[in-house]
Amino acid sequence: MTSGSNQKKIHIKGIVNFVLSIVLAVVLLYVAFHDVNLDSILDIVSHASVFWIVVLSATLLLSHFVRAVRWKIILLSVKKDTSLKYLFGSLMVGYAVNCVVPRLGEVSRAVLIGKWEGLSKSSMFGAVIVERVIDIIFLGISVLISVYIWQEDLYASFPWLKSALYLTMAGIVVFILFIYLTIRFKEHFYGIIVKLLSKVSKKAADKAAHIFEMLTQGFSSLKGTKNYLLTFGLSIIIMLLYALCSYLGFFTLFMENIKPVNFAMAWVLMSISGIGVVIPTPGGTGSYHALAKSTLMLFGFGEVISLSYAFLTHIVSYVLFIVVGFLSFVILNKHHESLIKVVETGVDEL
Repeated sequence: MTSGSNQKKIHIKGIVNFVLSIVLAVVLLYVAFHDVNLDSILDIVSHASVFWIVVLSATLLLSHFVRAVRWKIILLSVKKDTSLKYLFGSLMVGYAVNCVVPRLGEVSRAVLIGKWEGLSKSSMFGAVIVERVIDIIFLGISVLISVYIWQEDLYASFPWLKSALYLTMAGIVVFILFIYLTIRFKEHFYGIIVKLLSKVSKKAADKAAHIFEMLTQGFSSLKGTKNYLLTFGLSIIIMLLYALCSYLGFFTLFMENIKPVNFAMAWVLMSISGIGVVIPTPGGTGSYHALAKSTLMLFGFGEVISLSYAFLTHIVSYVLFIVVGFLSFVILNKHHESLIKVVETGVDEL
């Protein structure tokens, strides 16, 4: 098969995945907003507190800055002096891209940080995978905590939750074992798998070898007990900040006047709605709304105010990602190009 036909096949696959993600988002939005008066939602949102929206936005940005710090810790063994502004900028660009095309943002930020910091794309893809695995582990832990801190039976309210947790935890264990074997017995373990695949398909074997190499580089980047502890601690801070964002969301719509709100409610809301963000829709559209609404109604809030909360908090994060991501790309890319010109000019003068 020629290079041109391969590119065409990849292009068609990308279009199909994008269309499916849009269809899924539309279906989930319909499920969430079906038979609800949209004018009532828009009226509530139009009277939201500007002050609390600003506080919520600042806290969201802080949570992602902490993510950038965690990424810097993960990359310490690859490059000790990675720039926080480049890490934060590429992270926000990735989120902005995910708002349009799900999962493409992970590729975008790996490519960008590789370009800006002069690092290999393979190692950056691997580092992104490391971060995502850590996120899934902590999301699973946060859901388990939610089950214990909420006085009602969450499994009864969300019948699929227990099965999803079991499958997630089993998948994490298998994946971690897989990564351990890949790093510990690099040549023997994945060499055997690649050799077996080559008997079926040379293309599949080459692709598997490339994936193995990325994973090995990515997971090898996180080294040292101190870095493990820092990554663990920063992950906890990130989850707490995410829960704080959910908590601040209550005040944007004065929901504390409807019934008392507390941080435990925010933690449960963050954990359940966070599952919606994992679902491959543009920026969690539809999936976040459906799960946030269901969780808030579980707390005793009405359907309209619950959807108003989901609508407003999603719009705030969506706009923030697009604006900050765009500005980060324009400013940092221009800064990087200026540095290259300075270096090239210096070399020419020498």
